[in-house]
Amino acid sequence: MLERLLILSAIVFCIGMYGVLSRRNIIAMLMSIELMFNAVNIALVAISRYVTPAAVRAAGPTEANAASVLTGQTLAAFVIVVAAAEVALGLALLITLVRQRDTVDITQVNLLRR
Repeated sequence: MLERLLILSAIVFCIGMYGVLSRRNIIAMLMSIELMFNAVNIALVAISRYVTPAAVRAAGPTEANAASVLTGQTLAAFVIVVAAAEVALGLALLITLVRQRDTVDITQVNLLRR
């Protein structure tokens, strides 16, 4: 089952990477980056679920060991927070760009030239 989830994660990541590399619209690029973040989250949670340290398995189900198994979910929560900050910053830059250049096409944007 771990292999299937990692394959799913790789497929979603590749779709996101293709979207970033092939799109000209900044909004579509931001959405593709979000797909890549979600693929990383799938991989983190899957690995956390199916790959437990040997010390945790040997000690048995205790409260302290249950907390140490949730490392993948904790990392996924941090990735979600970083993704939310990235979206907020990206949309702020997009609004500024649209107000200045009146376009969302990345190929028509040259910030070094006025």
